[in-house]
Amino acid sequence: MPQTVRGVIARSKKAPTELVDVVIPDPGARDVVVDIKACGVCHTDLAYREGGINDEYPFLLGHEAAGIVESVGSDVTHVAVGDFVILNWRAVCGECRACKRGRPWYCFNTFNASAPMTLTDGTELTPALGIGAFADKTLVHELQCTKVDPSVDPAVAGLLGCGVMAGLGAAMNTGGVGRGDSVAVIGCGGVGDAAIAGAKLAGATKIIAIDRDANKLEWAKDLGATHTIDGSAVDDIVAAVQELTDGNGADVVVDAVGRPETYETAFYARDLAGVVVLVGVPTPEMKLELPLVDFFSRGGALKSSWYGDCLPERDFPMLIDLYQQGRLPLEKFVTERVGLTDIEAAFDAMHKGTVLRSVVEL
Repeated sequence: MPQTVRGVIARSKKAPTELVDVVIPDPGARDVVVDIKACGVCHTDLAYREGGINDEYPFLLGHEAAGIVESVGSDVTHVAVGDFVILNWRAVCGECRACKRGRPWYCFNTFNASAPMTLTDGTELTPALGIGAFADKTLVHELQCTKVDPSVDPAVAGLLGCGVMAGLGAAMNTGGVGRGDSVAVIGCGGVGDAAIAGAKLAGATKIIAIDRDANKLEWAKDLGATHTIDGSAVDDIVAAVQELTDGNGADVVVDAVGRPETYETAFYARDLAGVVVLVGVPTPEMKLELPLVDFFSRGGALKSSWYGDCLPERDFPMLIDLYQQGRLPLEKFVTERVGLTDIEAAFDAMHKGTVLRSVVEL
């Protein structure tokens, strides 16, 4: 039977979020109902509310989540009732051209639930990134669930569902950071600091954190940065990075902001054969203008990182294991624990830069 739960929606562009009743339909053949235990408040949720993703309102917000499988459809084999899972928004299909070419992290045909969740009047909801986890329960495809050790704090585990995975993967997967590399990270919020933690885990020996906020630079040092650059106090960030890297620039530069000016800084702050990774999300109106000869004059690579180029079934259990071994301090990303009625306050804290992550606990 369908069930009614609480959920947080964005009803229209820029309107405050609302806590409303949400109807969860019976799971389809390959669907799963997940009892949500915790869900991080990600900037992407704010972007949905503000109309920065699309206009398919109303949105059921929340996507960076962990919970327990409550019920499953008739053909589900991937998980079972009672499993503790992290939800993901890239449930790879295995059949599209990217998957068949051995690049499933670029899957063009990811799976979502077969039926929509609705308001009590029948209005269909668009779940954020196909998940919609600012709710007591949500409905997803079975392959959106990755089973992990149930002893892990859900508030910590859920962070791998989006932002922290994006940053870790930007350094480890997309950037290919290796032992002895130098790494610079522009923007030290949750994603940037996760890139710093990933660079440390991968064996980088020089990790340079760049931000204009002194508190964020302190967070970055706590997560592995060996050097910091205060962008508000330095005239030439590129020169500052070069000074710290024997005049060469960094082997890998991660732009966790996603603005033309930060990307230009990343482009010139890398070594001549270095890698630039864009993981910060730009908005459609942004333009980049650089001399074409400067592209020609450098080798290396310019890459964009989608979800940290992760494979949830490969990466989530591995990263949870590293956390349990004390090698990956995921708990440091949880700044505060809030409730479903606190989403607007969490958005405000995110905007002010006073948190790495607010996490909704249910």
